[in-house]
Amino acid sequence: MGGQEERKQASPDPPPPPPPSSQPDSSTPSPPPPFDPSRMIGIIKRKALIKELAALYHAECLAYCQELLELQKKWEEPFVDAKAHDDTRKEMTRLPKRAKKTR
Repeated sequence: MGGQEERKQASPDPPPPPPPSSQPDSSTPSPPPPFDPSRMIGIIKRKALIKELAALYHAECLAYCQELLELQKKWEEPFVDAKAHDDTRKEMTRLPKRAKKTR
């Protein structure tokens, strides 16, 4: 019977299931990580970089808007001059339909 004992020892037993605490359970949220001040330094640096980048984009946007405004004014100048001359001629030649009454 010693041979049967050797066979039992030779056959591997199935591994025990892992403890329930090590299995990720989606129903219970994991606790937040402990506060680490060294992470705050990185967050503050990233925030400063983002603010700097936003300021650069804002300045660039304002420059483009100013340039666009100047181009629009230049493009509309001939039309404005022509319209102004037409309007003044019409106003000068137009006579009132009724004379104003003097009191």
